[in-house]
Amino acid sequence: MASAAPEGGRETRPSPASAGTRVVRTVLRGVAQVDFQPNHWTGLVFLVALFAGGWRFGVFGLLGTVTATLTAFLLGADRHGIVLGLEGFSGTLVGVALVLYLGAGWMTALVVVGAAVATGVVTSATTVWLKPYGLPGLTAPFCMVTTVMVLGAPAYHRVWAGHPATPAPSASRPGTAMSGTDVWHGFCSGVGQVFFQDKWYVGLLFLLGLAVSSLAAAAAAAVSSLIGLLVAWGLGAAAADIGAGLYGYNAVLTGIALAGTFLAPNRAGLVYAAVGAATATALTAGIANLFTVVGGHTLTWPFVLVTWVFLAAVPLFPRLRRPG
Repeated sequence: MASAAPEGGRETRPSPASAGTRVVRTVLRGVAQVDFQPNHWTGLVFLVALFAGGWRFGVFGLLGTVTATLTAFLLGADRHGIVLGLEGFSGTLVGVALVLYLGAGWMTALVVVGAAVATGVVTSATTVWLKPYGLPGLTAPFCMVTTVMVLGAPAYHRVWAGHPATPAPSASRPGTAMSGTDVWHGFCSGVGQVFFQDKWYVGLLFLLGLAVSSLAAAAAAAVSSLIGLLVAWGLGAAAADIGAGLYGYNAVLTGIALAGTFLAPNRAGLVYAAVGAATATALTAGIANLFTVVGGHTLTWPFVLVTWVFLAAVPLFPRLRRPG
């Protein structure tokens, strides 16, 4: 965007360096918006966390973000939304998810590019569909595109040939007896699994990145991860899966969404967010079992479905209100 000079009303073109800085910040905000944060420093910490989890997650996550953002720009999407990173975050998740499920390789890179382009179109379509209901698209575009890609991948030899096995941790360590390690690993990984990361220290990096942008968002993520852990334990979920954060990440996203992002954080709103986080946790197993039958993955479907339902109900609850 050109900036106006004070004398003569002339416009001056931004320097290449400043234009490059804006592009980098836009991409980083795309990474940060996975957790609803329009902060490029948070995006940088998140990107570091992805590389800490493994180079392939950082590279493919970045590839997805750049592709989705560029697609939105070329198609003429709202410039303000692009700058805020709202067109990039589904691409980030597509890149990370597909390299996890398909393995790192040139064919996966091509699939990620195609999927990220698709998320740009699906994001706009979802916005149009949901606008009459006042609901946000959330990560639904990522879920739709990734589900289709993963379900179809086994039919394509060049895509599926090098895919790694991704069994649940409980496949090798069944049982519901929780150890202390399961508890604190599960707490940290509940935050990290938003980006498909099961290492506890990576989860802490993501929590730090949230704190850089918003202490309230970091607190919501921490409390929601704990809620997810306790609900899963109380219902008797496998300890190894809880320890890997598989029952926490949908609770984390739901908690952040309902505790300040889309609802005002008053007393009723915070209780509502906690109930939403617990509901997303309980729904996780049902969605996981459903997709096990057809060969898909849970992804962030529980978060999307629960958050849509809870936000749709808000107009009938006078103690809840939208922020601002």
